[in-house]
Amino acid sequence: MNHQVNLYSRLVCKALCCQLTLEKCFKLPLKFNRIFLYSFFTIGIVSTVVGNFLVVLSIAYFKQLQSPTNCFVMSLAVADCFVGLVVMPYSMIRTVEGCWYFGSLFCKLHSSLDVMLCTASIFHLSCIAFDRFYAVCNPLIYSLKMSQSRVALLITICWAVPMLISFGPIMLDLHIAGVDIRIPEDLCVFLVSRIYAVMASLVAFYLPMAIMLVAYWKIFKAAKRQALQISAMESQMAAGVGKDSSKKRRHRITMRRERKAAKTLGIIMGVFLIFWMPFFTLNIVDPFIGYTTEVVVWDIFLWLGYINSSLNPFLYGFFNRSFRRAFLMFIGCRVCLPGSSPGMELSQTRKEKHIIL
Repeated sequence: MNHQVNLYSRLVCKALCCQLTLEKCFKLPLKFNRIFLYSFFTIGIVSTVVGNFLVVLSIAYFKQLQSPTNCFVMSLAVADCFVGLVVMPYSMIRTVEGCWYFGSLFCKLHSSLDVMLCTASIFHLSCIAFDRFYAVCNPLIYSLKMSQSRVALLITICWAVPMLISFGPIMLDLHIAGVDIRIPEDLCVFLVSRIYAVMASLVAFYLPMAIMLVAYWKIFKAAKRQALQISAMESQMAAGVGKDSSKKRRHRITMRRERKAAKTLGIIMGVFLIFWMPFFTLNIVDPFIGYTTEVVVWDIFLWLGYINSSLNPFLYGFFNRSFRRAFLMFIGCRVCLPGSSPGMELSQTRKEKHIIL
């Protein structure tokens, strides 16, 4: 009870400060610090929107990128793009100014969008892990398991479930059931009850994380097995053994692509977990320690998660040749030049093209 009284007193004091000095309502007294933070956050917002929009454009335009895996990647990019468009700008103002100027109703809407888009992102990564598991470990049944209808169903689930666990409880105040703390309208503090904190974090983060780790561990073991097979094929070709070396080379190239795709998506998943783990851990711990976590700690962990939404396109461009070439073609407006078409080859080198032809 004392913790609640202290927290309430702290919130009331902040609210009164905001009301008495509305024109100077900000945490940092130095104007330079505010300008620096606004510039830093704005760069992050622009890179998040532009980078993920490039992913959506690339997959929508180039036929080579239109695979079941990239359907999930495209939907993930849409979620991350919305983070940059509708969540990060208001969070930036709240973080820098220290007060909430948009009313309690929009605070609930903002929190709902925040939770929904974050959860949608990790659900998509779970689907990507599931997709890569079948592509690498069970390639013979991959096309059966990842049909267009099943991909559409999984993407629908990736959006529907996060919407249910965010908008429903938050807009109806079910997420603060049993929490006897009144938050002033001048603040937008996302407090949750112990039950909601544990259940939402398990559904949105920890259970999908466990699924992804198991899937990628099996993919890693399968990739090691395939690496030995590739080495054996190369030894046979070097010794002149095998009647159809062209077929073996094609198989080797395909296996390498699958392994590289799994590695790229594994790195993307790992970065996501590293950036979001602190926030979800604190989200569970804070209700059990009387909501005593400092606001600055929440802001740091929250923005670490937001920054992750801007990193995925750069990871695609760095680790995946096809995405890298697609990005460069859009940035340089080369898609408008003669000879450019949606069906053009993005990943193969001239040597590989000659082998397949």
